[in-house]
Amino acid sequence: MKQILNTLYVQTQGAYLRLDHDTLQVEIEKQKALQMPLHHLGGITVFGNVLLSPFLIHRCAEDGRSLVWLTEYGRFKGRLAGNTTGNVLLRRSQHEALNQAAATLDIARYVVAGKLQNTRNVLMRAAREAKAECDRSQLAQAAATHAEAIRNTEKVADLDKLRGIEGYAAKAYFGAFTAMVRQNRDVFAFTARSRRPPKDPINALLSFVYTLLVSECVAACEGVGLDPQMGYLHALRPGRPALALDLMEELRAPLGDRLVLTLINRGQLTPEDFIERPGGAIHLTKEGRATLLAAYQKRKQEEVFHTVIDAKVPLGLMSHTQARLLARHLRGDVPTYQPFILR
Repeated sequence: MKQILNTLYVQTQGAYLRLDHDTLQVEIEKQKALQMPLHHLGGITVFGNVLLSPFLIHRCAEDGRSLVWLTEYGRFKGRLAGNTTGNVLLRRSQHEALNQAAATLDIARYVVAGKLQNTRNVLMRAAREAKAECDRSQLAQAAATHAEAIRNTEKVADLDKLRGIEGYAAKAYFGAFTAMVRQNRDVFAFTARSRRPPKDPINALLSFVYTLLVSECVAACEGVGLDPQMGYLHALRPGRPALALDLMEELRAPLGDRLVLTLINRGQLTPEDFIERPGGAIHLTKEGRATLLAAYQKRKQEEVFHTVIDAKVPLGLMSHTQARLLARHLRGDVPTYQPFILR
């Protein structure tokens, strides 16, 4: 039996979350706005000026429940870390693999191959649905670049060269990204990646959904007992969840990018859902964030077939599934890490 626990997103400024026995209560202006059993929640994400009672924070830490703080406009600020879970021997194996160049390259190779294949599938699907020949041609060319990159990952013998292959393919992908936009292309056209802060609506959307994804990948690593900061593809930096970023690579296109494109192409998000802040930063409005968060939760409920475990898995549990597959490889139960490929 599969169960996917929801994440509660609270973006009403001044809201107060507190614990009443085993029930979560959300109060707005001292009036109860929401009440739900705590065991129904896998995580809580709050935006900006949202307060949480100490007892609720303590309970989340004890239960291992994800608790994430973002700014009002969705930039990551912090995450609750409770007791470390998992077998210490697993983390030791994780660290030992990082000290072995061949083992590090092997894991990174499969991560990149999974990302490239999922991205290629998104491009080919968009090419089939494209109405203009110029769009179809551009998307097909980007898909061909990814097919070549996948072949090159099989024989690359250096981690830096592997990163170069991934970067070259990413450049081709984002170069063709606008061809997948069918509504308000003048506003949602992709020109260049900008993060801190995002300088246009498409970057605001991508940054927002990637923030949600990486938070869930951190939770997946910690849930299995892996160290989210000790990754293989992404370079290690203080405060950087490198392993979570590794796991997210396979999910960027099928879960993050496709969600963004769907909301744009169906007209669920329009230019009116964005505001410009001082300094030129572009952010989603409160209404725009609500639309995206609702769609994101719905997308997470969708079940897709996972060829490695030969079963259907909700997309919202895919990061947890991949973390467990990686743990199996690090423990020596299986010879290689197998990425998630969305067919």
